Amino acid sequence: MHTSSGRWVRGFSLALLTALLWGILPIKLKQVLLVMDPVTVTWYRLLVSGGLLFAWLAASRRLPMFRGLGRKRLGLVVVAVCGLMGNYVLYLVGLKLLSPGTAQLVVQLGPVLLLVASVFVFKERFSVGQGLGLLVLLVGFGLFFNQRLEELLTSLGAYTTGVLTILLATSIWVFYALSQKQLLTVWHSQQVMMVIYLSCAALLTPWVQPLEALQLTPVQGWLLLACCLNTLVAYGAFAEALAHWEASRVSATLALTPLVTFVAVAGAAWVWPDYVHAEDINALGYFGAVTVVVGSALVALGPSLVAGWRARGRRRPSS
Repeated sequence: MHTSSGRWVRGFSLALLTALLWGILPIKLKQVLLVMDPVTVTWYRLLVSGGLLFAWLAASRRLPMFRGLGRKRLGLVVVAVCGLMGNYVLYLVGLKLLSPGTAQLVVQLGPVLLLVASVFVFKERFSVGQGLGLLVLLVGFGLFFNQRLEELLTSLGAYTTGVLTILLATSIWVFYALSQKQLLTVWHSQQVMMVIYLSCAALLTPWVQPLEALQLTPVQGWLLLACCLNTLVAYGAFAEALAHWEASRVSATLALTPLVTFVAVAGAAWVWPDYVHAEDINALGYFGAVTVVVGSALVALGPSLVAGWRARGRRRPSS
């Protein structure tokens, strides 16, 4: 079983870097989507990331071996590829209809759905602390959508469609995450991601319009390149953070990602008002966003908190 190195400062810094990169990603994607379609943007991101991983693994002679993989594990590869491809494309479709902050906040349901799925698939335990975190998270979503709750529940306009599309993308991501977890028993993370990225890019090829990239402005072209590299660097930082810090604490730090997005949108709207628009959210909505982050952190830290309470209870002297 993997144990962290204990270098928590390094782990915390890398987790913060991951949250920062994931937090600003939808802002960059939003600008690229003004010109390019979601499928083509996804293809570029996966092709560049997968190509760079292939070059790195080939140079270090660590390319994955498919011999002896077996039918069951090949099935897991197929599920992981379809899951990530569906997640990437549907997320961009939803992002075109929503603001970056709203899209990134809805994505917070992904780890929660993965946790629930792991209870059934891997027989993992669901603690009281995680149940409390889930309740706080749901209350936070209710507060965040306070201005448009009636619209979400009674109509199928662009806003509702965007939220539902992001929810579908997040649900599909769970199948990818569960499959990837099993594939890590035969390949390491870089090999798994290279196979998935390049397989996704190959499957998307018949539907892409690569020449759309020529219509981008120079700034949008650099943003597209940044989006391509973002996934590779962010996932690398995430994997390295797990090597130095407990997974629950890394996940709790990543719960800050939506707040990074909201702060980045506010700053970008102030500096570049012609390109980035501020979030149309009231004070209660922002409080709800913070509540969602707190709930996500509680879900991630639930088992550790319960274990800590029990340990303090055992150390407490009897009267």
